Amino acid sequence: MELLVYSASWCRDCREAKRFLAKHNIKFKEIDIEAVPGAADEVISNVGKRAIPQFVIDGKWVQPYKPGRGFMHDEMAELFGVSEA
Repeated sequence: MELLVYSASWCRDCREAKRFLAKHNIKFKEIDIEAVPGAADEVISNVGKRAIPQFVIDGKWVQPYKPGRGFMHDEMAELFGVSEA
């Protein structure tokens, strides 16, 4: 599985997403939309807005959070086949 994580250092939900991945030893490549030229445009062209974090799992874009509600731990645990218990 190839996992890309579009994020930024100032993004609270991004930090939570990366903590989740680290906790479950899920390897990923981080793409900082503030540092990588064109990365923010890539998010906009695939999602329709500048919304992070975004996971790209084997080419499929997945939004791992709900605006105003934060990172979706249970849904992402199910998606990755890990336990949040």
